[in-house]
Amino acid sequence: MLLDRFKDKIVVISGASSGIGREMALQLARHGARVVLGARREEELRRVAEECAGRGGQAAYRRTDISREEDARALAELAVERFGGIDVLINNAGFTMYSPFEELRDLSVAERIMRVNFLGSVYLTYYALPHLKKSRGRLVAVSSLTGKTGVPTRSLYAASKHAMAGFFDSLRIELKKHGVSVTVLYPGFVKTPIRENALGPDGKPLGSSHIDEGSAMEVEEAVRRMLEAVARRKRELVMGARARLGLWLKLIAPSLVDRMAERSVSSGKT
Repeated sequence: MLLDRFKDKIVVISGASSGIGREMALQLARHGARVVLGARREEELRRVAEECAGRGGQAAYRRTDISREEDARALAELAVERFGGIDVLINNAGFTMYSPFEELRDLSVAERIMRVNFLGSVYLTYYALPHLKKSRGRLVAVSSLTGKTGVPTRSLYAASKHAMAGFFDSLRIELKKHGVSVTVLYPGFVKTPIRENALGPDGKPLGSSHIDEGSAMEVEEAVRRMLEAVARRKRELVMGARARLGLWLKLIAPSLVDRMAERSVSSGKT
């Protein structure tokens, strides 16, 4: 199996306490990886680490606020201290928002989203990079389809994901000579708690999903596809035929894609 390529690899995952990050840790552990987990919720991290050990992997974890440079450095250092290096870095931590920009009542949302979604990836990548160069490893960014095209009510989230795309696309060119691959993942609608934790106009979590979760992809299937792309060292993975069609249409009929995005939000499909 493709995921057997991760056997004995040292994999650092941010945002590993739930959702995509948690499922990545579990699937990698099942295939013999040594995972290093970071997230803000320490008790949830501990449970994920125990689940990983129960599936045959080795796990270390550290409470990590990825928006703090010192926390990002400490997570990378934990991987080196515990297992001796870093083979794969998965920048997964992030959160979203749900509000038309003009209705925002707390502009600190902009800084908070950029610090976690973008700067958190910059910090962790910076401190992991010397070790990835030694291992000729894999650098991964979990973005979103909003990193490819704008989506109403997600303006700041889309901005942070566009920033990630530019950063990692640039690094791909810089790191080619060092044998480090860069894979950017663009998942669509996946069943995770991210929408329940989305910030509303007042800057506080909504506490519940505002869209129809029935049409979302199961997280197990989404993560399997993502990890297979990472195993192959693919440049990027845009998930879903509809999403790929939309990106093709954007080249020839961008206003049509704008209307599609608007309808999707209005109907609760994204």
